[in-house]
Amino acid sequence: MEFRTSISETIDGKHLIRGKDVVELISKHSFAEVVFLLLRGDIPVPREAALLEAMLVAAMENGLEAPSIFVPRIVKASGNAFHVALASGMLAIGEHHGGAGERAAEMFASGRTAEEVVEEWMKKGMPVPGFGHKIYKNEDPRATALHAKAKELGFACEKFKIAYEVEAEIERRKGKKIPLNIDGAQAACLLEAGLDWRLGKAVFLMARIVGMSAHILEETQQNTTFYRLDQKEIRHEA
Repeated sequence: MEFRTSISETIDGKHLIRGKDVVELISKHSFAEVVFLLLRGDIPVPREAALLEAMLVAAMENGLEAPSIFVPRIVKASGNAFHVALASGMLAIGEHHGGAGERAAEMFASGRTAEEVVEEWMKKGMPVPGFGHKIYKNEDPRATALHAKAKELGFACEKFKIAYEVEAEIERRKGKKIPLNIDGAQAACLLEAGLDWRLGKAVFLMARIVGMSAHILEETQQNTTFYRLDQKEIRHEA
């Protein structure tokens, strides 16, 4: 059996990541910089690393009601190990929770016009990924903050331009504003930073694992028994 990789190797007892000694990376580079080294193959310029840091902060935690947060708490309360609960939270990420950013990134990278994008999703009878929020009806402040951060760091924000063109086209067709949300803003940032759109879920999870871990630890400290639905919380259907 043979595997091929350009990511890492060990030479004369030195572990190299993309040709760079891990000891040097420990002393000279940040977590975000080494993420770029692994995922893109090079050390980023400072503004790229800073934008990734902002993305990670934005995605770390979004309340107990998020599936990727309450699922691992339930699994931990059932008596499972920490890493098992963490894995359950990761498995809760899908097309309806945590996955919209990756689909939006693919969309923004495709070269299609806003009209083509909106037409495609309307034909499917599905919401355009990266737009709309149950609470933020007019503007998602997290999306606005990420856009502001990208501008502050000196990015051209071409992907944000595309995103807001899509937002305007949705409003034109539906007659109401459905704002760019955090998933769409994360998608634009991912591409502005020069990362592959296929890393959308991975980057989201990179951040959300921290939030999951905090909740799993709290669950461990708070509870000694599992959760069970009360009968009045269950609606029986014939």
